[in-house]
Amino acid sequence: MKKTYLLVSLLAAAALLLAACGPTATTGGTENCPVAEVATACPVAEVITEPVLDLGGKTITIAVENAYPPFNSIDATTGEAVGWDYDIFREICTRLNCVPEFKQAAWDGIFPAMAAGEYDVLADGVTTYPYRYWGVDFSVPYSLVSQQLMVRADETNTLDDFVADSELKVGSQIATTNYIAASEYFPDKEIQAYSEFGAATLALLAGDIDGVVLDDTAAAGFIGEHPGELKTIGAVKTGDALAFVFPPYSDLVNSVNAALRAMHDDGTLAELNQRWGLSVPPEAPAE
Repeated sequence: MKKTYLLVSLLAAAALLLAACGPTATTGGTENCPVAEVATACPVAEVITEPVLDLGGKTITIAVENAYPPFNSIDATTGEAVGWDYDIFREICTRLNCVPEFKQAAWDGIFPAMAAGEYDVLADGVTTYPYRYWGVDFSVPYSLVSQQLMVRADETNTLDDFVADSELKVGSQIATTNYIAASEYFPDKEIQAYSEFGAATLALLAGDIDGVVLDDTAAAGFIGEHPGELKTIGAVKTGDALAFVFPPYSDLVNSVNAALRAMHDDGTLAELNQRWGLSVPPEAPAE
């Protein structure tokens, strides 16, 4: 964790120096401006603002866990990777003329990997938490979530009981906004940390812990995988936005945003969100 926050701090300093830098309109290139060249080689007037709508068949690497339904998981029957992330990026690449290449990645360390440009995009139902903006870039939000406490189906304790009873154990995935929300909502508990929500869910089913804090969409996914064994009993936090993550100054951000906006306008985003149990982002207020 200390290494992660140090990296975020270093990236924050670099971001302030590079605020005017990006691909130039004269070259259409995709390389970021090196720090040493900021003063002379990255004029603000040349920053590209228009999205590239035809990527010319470029391969886009998309990081997923394959352990976070309904966004991404491995179908136990077919062995195939499935989920909203797969469907949405196939549609995005159809519109942008690109080829999606999904790569399985562990959550732990994924933000330093994104900041270093190891993947083109991180999917995986990522919350747009403020400190994350210093290290990476985000797309427009595609869904809103609440963070719920998931428990075993026979659990009789309420959310208030979990707050008051120190014997009731709560877990979440390490280095997530869910873990932060759990720590804030249950300040007197030591939140049990797991590398994946699937592992936390199995610990819950085994009785090692009594509740898991996770997004409502993910809770629905795990409840669907274990019918009759799990339920949610209340929101720990509400109103979080989910978005795709990009390396800093990625020229893909505007392109993916353009595709998402088009999908929003023609109803495709709503259709995919409803198919996989995600909420549809609210409409902008009328002027």
